[in-house]
Amino acid sequence: MPTVSVIVPNYNHARFLPQRIETILAQTFEDLELILLDDCSTDESRSILRRYASDPRVRMEFNEANSGSVFRQWNKGVRLARGEYIWMAESDDYADKRLLERLVSVLEREPAAGFVYCRSWRVTEDDTVDGFGDWYLDLVDPHRWKADFCVDGREQFPGYFGRCCVVPNASAALFRKMTFERIGGADENFHVCGDWKVWAAMALAGKVAFVNEPLNYYRLHKASVFHRSGRDASNVVESLDVVRWILDQVTLPGSVLADIYQWQADGWVPAVMSLRIPVRVKMAILRRVRTVDPHPIRRVARPVLRTVQRKILRHWRMIWPLTRVHGT
Repeated sequence: MPTVSVIVPNYNHARFLPQRIETILAQTFEDLELILLDDCSTDESRSILRRYASDPRVRMEFNEANSGSVFRQWNKGVRLARGEYIWMAESDDYADKRLLERLVSVLEREPAAGFVYCRSWRVTEDDTVDGFGDWYLDLVDPHRWKADFCVDGREQFPGYFGRCCVVPNASAALFRKMTFERIGGADENFHVCGDWKVWAAMALAGKVAFVNEPLNYYRLHKASVFHRSGRDASNVVESLDVVRWILDQVTLPGSVLADIYQWQADGWVPAVMSLRIPVRVKMAILRRVRTVDPHPIRRVARPVLRTVQRKILRHWRMIWPLTRVHGT
């Protein structure tokens, strides 16, 4: 049996698949199987995937109808997996050839760790490296992610996961199949934030390990889930659902709760103020806010001010060139 099962859940990422697959098959850690999943893509994905059918490490499973959630594909891939460790390698990302070698060594050394993850580079559609994908973690804790660590997830991580998903990209993580099954797998009701809930549940089930070296390349593009969820605020709705779940699992001190409430308000307040977000979505957000924060009104001043400032700045950038034209 292979040590690692690499699962690539794909939907309409034909243009990125060759690089994704080649950087998996080129890993310096070679004891792996590669499970290629396709969720009824409408582009050239399947013809590209079939190019790898002759490789003895590769298995393929194509859906006849779209599953409606990538996390159904996660669960399907893990059910098919024969390895002890799982790498959920998202189809639009790619990796340094040493990623598996580094992450497997950590899990071998730390048997209580349910998962390990590394830093990620952020890349554009044309492969231009554009900084780190985890830049926002400095806002959560400016010191926590500056060096490798392995910590007790239940003791040290609930406060972090209550703020945000501290694993910016699933492709950067390697987890134990046994741990994934113990937490019940991925919640298929989610479309955006199911990975956040998975990492939080694994953190509560054991240790969490981190490698500070950036070995993953996290691609952001206009068709990505990240961009789509930001446009329709589905990320805000699901974020609040994950936070509510986390708060149901652990008891946190008041100071940590206050930070979590404020962090969430910095996300939901701009969505509620936005003119492009439908009223029904805003109502869904507010219903969830009431279940998370007992005093949400206390948290709105800062995000309201920031949102107004951004709107004024955006408006000024639009009219300033016009004033210069008319002034001349």
